Amino acid sequence: MNQVFDAINHNRNFLVEAGAGAGKTYTLIKALRELIKDRSKEYLRTNRQIACITYTNVAKDEIKSRTDNHPVVFSETIHAFCWHLIKDFQKDLRRLISSLGDRWTERIDEVGGVGERYVDYNLGYPKIYDTSISLHHDDVIKLMTKLMSVAKFRRIVESRFPVILIDEYQDTNKDLADAIVANFIETGTGPQVGFFGDHWQKIYGSKSCGLITATPERMTVIGKQANFRSERLIVESLNKIRPELQQHFSDPDSVGEIHIFHSNGYDGERRTGQHWNGDLPENIAHDYLETTKALLEQNGWSFGPATTKILMLTNNVLANEQGYSDLIGVFSDNDDILKKNDDYINLLSDVVEPGAEAFEAGRYGEMLKVFNIKAPKITKHTDKKVWHDDMTMLLEARQTKTIGDVIDLLKTTYKPRLSKRVYDKEVSYAAALAKPVEAREEQETELINKIKSIRDLPYEQLINAVKYIDDKTLYSTKHGVKGAEFENVLIVFGRGWNQYNWNEMLELANGGENNIPVARQGAFERNRNLFYVACSRPKKRLALLFTQELTGPAIAQLEYWFGNNIIQI
Repeated sequence: MNQVFDAINHNRNFLVEAGAGAGKTYTLIKALRELIKDRSKEYLRTNRQIACITYTNVAKDEIKSRTDNHPVVFSETIHAFCWHLIKDFQKDLRRLISSLGDRWTERIDEVGGVGERYVDYNLGYPKIYDTSISLHHDDVIKLMTKLMSVAKFRRIVESRFPVILIDEYQDTNKDLADAIVANFIETGTGPQVGFFGDHWQKIYGSKSCGLITATPERMTVIGKQANFRSERLIVESLNKIRPELQQHFSDPDSVGEIHIFHSNGYDGERRTGQHWNGDLPENIAHDYLETTKALLEQNGWSFGPATTKILMLTNNVLANEQGYSDLIGVFSDNDDILKKNDDYINLLSDVVEPGAEAFEAGRYGEMLKVFNIKAPKITKHTDKKVWHDDMTMLLEARQTKTIGDVIDLLKTTYKPRLSKRVYDKEVSYAAALAKPVEAREEQETELINKIKSIRDLPYEQLINAVKYIDDKTLYSTKHGVKGAEFENVLIVFGRGWNQYNWNEMLELANGGENNIPVARQGAFERNRNLFYVACSRPKKRLALLFTQELTGPAIAQLEYWFGNNIIQI
């Protein structure tokens, strides 16, 4: 921590490389609090802020909460941060639209040019309308990257944000990361930049940057080698998987527990096909999972969602329907739901749901805090009755009605109030609906279709989705791997994704990472990183189940990493 404080106080750029369980978020929050203590008065007086960039709304809200919503901290997702900076550069945005790719060139040609249209970022899908241009999520990042080459833009970034901290730096778009390094760090100009993350935890796609490097004099690299999460056996295995980052377990008296199960004993016909080859049939895979759970229960495991997580790194058994398939179908980008990027999802999942649950449990102070109501006007018995009746109606609507019904109820009760972004969309939606169909502009028709598709969904699907997103169910998939930690973790490794082949990854590791063909390096790192991150989640107990058939070299690699506790089911 002292190294981070030293870099901050000497205005040096820095990168905190924190392995799994090393307390990265704790370090980030401590860094923010140090900056608040030393610089908040000066920055607020001169209308400047400390930017803290995250990759999910959940992380953004956590940072705001843990810094007491201090006004000097501008905590936002990467897309919101970039749009905040570029939205006023309309002339430049119009000029750059055609450079975003062939599809944009086609769109521009179809309408006869960009003209003076307003470039906007709202619903997140690309479209050119009569008076505006709507950007896709990826377009915002591309435009930010391009504007980084403009000196005036860079000066404005620095004038608004003299310090920029980036959480989970390895997930930053590679081109944007390169632009930050080239234009700010290597030049020794611009804001002070601090990166927090772990390049081995890059698991979200090929566009992410992974490891960020710069001239040592321009950026200080700070390693965190403690593991405050996992017990001894798990940390020792992680050190074998990742020998260049040797971690120390925090409790010398801890032991830990690891079990490896594989399905090589199955003598029936396995699945075939490019992405399924070598995996168990779906019903057999389910049976193997149940057998594994039973064996672990005999060993003292408890499969309650509060203590245990089953990570499904396969598309096989997760046909366990979670109960929100229609909700998923409404959004073209799953991140709108999984990362709560959509305004409706964000309001309902982060405000309405926790507030309703708090009311139902009698935790009224917590409910008021979630609803951002400081002092409700309750001066007589009828005021209490109004509150009780309004919240009872909300509880009933959540179980039996649609998302639109719940939104309409909130418009009348104000418990809670709609967020500004949802309120604005509802106003635009109502105005568009009020027009005759033939008088509606294309943009208005698309707005109606989008919002109506959300409003018409049963609210119960939203509840099911929130339970899944917030890790309140026993099962999770790739999206829920990072950040979370549990007493016990069972990981199911199977096929079904074209980007993941666990047997091949283990074979390549067994042959030595220096001997991996260049053409397979990217695939190996993608598989290895997800494997490492998943195995680093538990505090006490780790179990792995392979439904994919494993070769001799693959099993040998598992024995090297985890020991001889390998069981054939």
